[in-house]
Amino acid sequence: MKLNQFGIRPTTLTEEINELQRIKFIDEESLDQAPNQLLRILLCKCFPETNTLDQQLNNLMATADQNAAQYLTGQQVSATAFYNLTFQLLGLEIEQDFNLATPLATKVQLHYPQFEHEYLNAQDLVHGWYQLLITHTIHGQTYLDELASRGYFVKIMQTETLPKPLFFNGKAQPVFDTTKLIHEVVYVESSQDTDHDQQRDLLKAEIIRPVETNQGLQVPALYTSSPYNQGTNDFAGEQLTHNVQTALHVKQPTDNTVQVASLHRLVPNPSSIQGEVHTATESFGNHFSYSLNDYFLARGFAVVYAAGIGTKDSDGLRTCGDPEETISTTAIIEWLNGSRTAFTNKTDCQQTRAWWCNHHIAMTGRSYLGTLAIAAATTGVAGLKTIIAEAAISSWYDYYREHGLVVAPGGFPGEDSDVLAEETFSRQKQAGDYLPIKNKWHQQLQTLTQQQDRLNGDYNNYWDQRNYRRQLHQIKADVILVHGLNDWNVKPKNVQKLWDGLRNLPITKKLILHQGPHIYINNNRSLDFNDMMNLWLSYKLYDLDNQAAQILPNVLIQDNTQAETWQVLNDWNNPKNPQTKFYLAGDQLLPAKTATKAPISLTDQLPTTQFQAYNHDLTSWQHDLTDLNNTNLTKQRLTFLAAKQAQPLVIDGRPQLNLRIACAQPIGMISARLVDYGDFQRLAKMPSMLDSQAYDQGYHYHKEDLKEYQLAQQTTPYQLISLSHLNLQNRTKLTQVEPIFPGKYYDLSFKLQPTHYQLAPGHQLGLIIYGTDFEMTIRPNQDLKYHLDLNHCTLNLPHL
Repeated sequence: MKLNQFGIRPTTLTEEINELQRIKFIDEESLDQAPNQLLRILLCKCFPETNTLDQQLNNLMATADQNAAQYLTGQQVSATAFYNLTFQLLGLEIEQDFNLATPLATKVQLHYPQFEHEYLNAQDLVHGWYQLLITHTIHGQTYLDELASRGYFVKIMQTETLPKPLFFNGKAQPVFDTTKLIHEVVYVESSQDTDHDQQRDLLKAEIIRPVETNQGLQVPALYTSSPYNQGTNDFAGEQLTHNVQTALHVKQPTDNTVQVASLHRLVPNPSSIQGEVHTATESFGNHFSYSLNDYFLARGFAVVYAAGIGTKDSDGLRTCGDPEETISTTAIIEWLNGSRTAFTNKTDCQQTRAWWCNHHIAMTGRSYLGTLAIAAATTGVAGLKTIIAEAAISSWYDYYREHGLVVAPGGFPGEDSDVLAEETFSRQKQAGDYLPIKNKWHQQLQTLTQQQDRLNGDYNNYWDQRNYRRQLHQIKADVILVHGLNDWNVKPKNVQKLWDGLRNLPITKKLILHQGPHIYINNNRSLDFNDMMNLWLSYKLYDLDNQAAQILPNVLIQDNTQAETWQVLNDWNNPKNPQTKFYLAGDQLLPAKTATKAPISLTDQLPTTQFQAYNHDLTSWQHDLTDLNNTNLTKQRLTFLAAKQAQPLVIDGRPQLNLRIACAQPIGMISARLVDYGDFQRLAKMPSMLDSQAYDQGYHYHKEDLKEYQLAQQTTPYQLISLSHLNLQNRTKLTQVEPIFPGKYYDLSFKLQPTHYQLAPGHQLGLIIYGTDFEMTIRPNQDLKYHLDLNHCTLNLPHL
């Protein structure tokens, strides 16, 4: 077991003493006590839920022969006894995780204090206890967080006053009463009229803030823009989903698929303010919840959720990622920073202000939620101090298209931006609001469907408006990005291109890459994600001088060969990375070019029965494509295998495939997969549940499951590393469409999805070249034949 921690702030003994006094763990007289008496004082603080302390001390073993109560009758305290006691408090088990005679030979990798001598004085004990409180337990939270969830701060505040907010080791502590959180609704007036009713759109925002703000405390806000939080139209979205069994057609050649056009926006005058009230008059019950936000509600942060234009209780129409949606996202921030109007309801024009907010705002969220955080950041909106964007889209083209092809996000074939707009148009759930604008909405959907252009798959004006990377130079907020290297929904290219664009900007940026798919990682045991974000947000939103920018790694990447292992790097996909070139020959990937070979061929057409079977069983298609021993797709794929690795090879960045290819038709698409071959025990595809409802995120508040990526119990023959797809008419560059002359060879280069992947000794690198990708591309099943001139085909791998 590895309890990795990257969010610990280094401290001096003086700082540790002051902070322990601040949280009432010791007082000035404690340091004058004999070591055994001081240790007893410290231990007795660890059971806030009971007054029967002797029984608790009897349950802890200090040595193989004495429990804590017996041991404390002596004068001295040994380092060995200290480790034994604190390891038990952290949840480690005797004889399973460590031995009482030699505790430092523990099987658990964790943070613990280092002592210079065997017998400890008062200063040693204070230092050791401070380190214990900031160390993670086996339940995935610091020991101080565990004590807080058991009532430590609640018990202290019954007789003493604690500062609010309260910081320990540079992180905000859960001293706010989550049983008294205020829930209220306001309606922010945005500078837009997307439903064309000659009135500015009003946007519903749901606020959760500490009751202490009613006594004058101003707190920062965590804002999550979620188009899902007012409900979704799943059935309507499914009905709108596009048929992917469609033909690839000849595209009209053009030098530029983008014609820049100015956007003309007519904005009605603001509403006339009829009065002002101090607090909102509308509340809400059950609500959309994001566990990272929940974690901060007990720590002196407010949380704001808004679904944006075209959602239930708000005005406007859904637009899926365009500048109008960005405006509706930043409107909430502008209200929080004091520069925009909000009303208590949609009719009375009674203004209310965010007087409880200190004008320091962060945006959080995963997927679409993180995407809108990126969109807002690229406007440079005042008050937005940082974003934490997880699995986020930086260009919608890279979500729904690739290299001139219609490509679906993994797991959602046939989805497109119009489908997502329909799914999130939750105004449809209120008949009285929906029916008057039904025709407008249908016209809007038709426009989205037409402009997204599934026929050609080109990067056009529609997608250019939804490419946030065009405005990176406007970013003022610091950025934390989190992404899965096996996320085939929001593919890694989205975070890689964003990271590359941020590299030289004068902002602080951090990157965390995990080995998972499209998931959150804030409840993984091996990573102190919540602690790192706490250190970061305490710094950014409370202006705490805690050195977060220096402490947090620039790049943190989960290892794909070992469980619970994370690597600290300075960069990812650095353009200066060295390259290894492989030559395609026969069925091999070779380090040197070989003698001339005749062209080899593949076809992209399947018998109707087999084609229809794969349409209904994507798992079988994926297996048949990748399994080297399977012969069902031998004509439809070309496979190339490198020699077994003698040394580890760490691929870092975007592999590039260079082909000389001819097609028998004036159309064509090519796909490629990079695969790790060999029967090995690999990380499981999803994290395992270690402990259900493992810990409270406050005192008697929301609970969180504990999960972790573990090695699969069974070996697997292969693992996907990366992939890519290309329309041969877009072979030169994305915005250029060129003709294909049947039989003519063309040289082309295209990059696969970026990765950081260790190919361990004994593993083999494999390359598969094929046409239709049943999991992602359209499925034309046309009579398409391709010929490769292997004398001019190479694979370039960037690596460390």
